[in-house]
Amino acid sequence: MAPTSIAVPTAAATVDQAAVLRTRNEELERELKRSMEREETMKMELQKAFERLQVAEDAEERLCSQLGELEAEAMDQAREYRERLVTLMEQLSAAQKLIQTYGFSPESDTINCL
Repeated sequence: MAPTSIAVPTAAATVDQAAVLRTRNEELERELKRSMEREETMKMELQKAFERLQVAEDAEERLCSQLGELEAEAMDQAREYRERLVTLMEQLSAAQKLIQTYGFSPESDTINCL
């Protein structure tokens, strides 16, 4: 077997490696700083979105409450309208019975008394 030689780095190579490592470290630090800034920006955007969501949920709750009140009011109005309609129908029916009983003739506009 042939003897193997081990390469021993020279001082210049060590300095070059240190410079390369220093440059790479600076690049990584800059990238880390940009990444942290992006993360902070995203946190702020997330907080704003959360606040908008809260506003939307509160508005939805108010709208649902108002809708419920309007539905109840509409039901009350429908009930009152129906009662009024039934009353008017009863009055009309009673008037028709009176007309039939007393023989009112629409042509003569008079009531025939028996």
